[in-house]
Amino acid sequence: MINARSWPIVKEFYSLGLMAAVSQRDFPMQSASASPKIQVRDVDFYYGQKQVLFGISLDILPQAITALIGPSGCGKSTFLRILNRMNDLIPGTRLEGSVRIEGEDIYQNGYDVVALRRKVGMVFQKPNPFPKSIFDNVAYGPRIHGIRNKDQLQEIVEASLRAAALWDVVRDRLKSSALGLSGGEQQRLCIARALAVEPEILLMDEPASALDPIATAKIEELVKELRRRYTIVIVTHNMQQAARVSDTTAFFHLGRLVELDQTDKLFTRPYKKETEDYITGKFG
Repeated sequence: MINARSWPIVKEFYSLGLMAAVSQRDFPMQSASASPKIQVRDVDFYYGQKQVLFGISLDILPQAITALIGPSGCGKSTFLRILNRMNDLIPGTRLEGSVRIEGEDIYQNGYDVVALRRKVGMVFQKPNPFPKSIFDNVAYGPRIHGIRNKDQLQEIVEASLRAAALWDVVRDRLKSSALGLSGGEQQRLCIARALAVEPEILLMDEPASALDPIATAKIEELVKELRRRYTIVIVTHNMQQAARVSDTTAFFHLGRLVELDQTDKLFTRPYKKETEDYITGKFG
């Protein structure tokens, strides 16, 4: 049985299974020259009988950072988790509409959810390294996917730690416990662990909210670097962070997508008054 104590590690296991367009009648659409990596259409989502997302439609472009902002309880984290079906772990949830990655409906009957979670990695709000060595944390995902060759694992671990800007910090203590790392280092380790299974998309649920300003700055620089190789969707309560790191921002409120646009435009010339009220601090 999944209980409160085991849930953080269980969700990591599942995650390793290891900008956007809306109706023009609502607000102007962002122009896009690339084909979308993710297409979401008319998504309603329910926890039991309670509907928490209403008619969400948007496209997410490849190799770009899309930020999801909005007040607590607006549905942005729920939306993030529908992109790799993490909500499937919660009894009684239900989705209507479609979510397609590279044109394939990830909610169709018989879809390989393990393969999905390898393609769509996830980093959670609080750093949650396994009680293992630094090496074994990063190698965990490749091992559960069948890689056993020692040299190959070594290459994967080094490449993943380098991609997460952590290799120079830990190269001489790979056999040491991951729990001995600082909070910021632990979060970068969790990013390396997600990258080790070679995802194409990286979901981040407030990855710096539990970190100090210095560690937060390092995570933000890392996120901007990773966009060269990955499609990134990040949830943040920090509007300054969204402005610093993202290409596109989507504003959610009360389970609805209110506005979506290029980040600089949304923060300086929002189309909807509701968006302006939120970013100027009138609510939220």
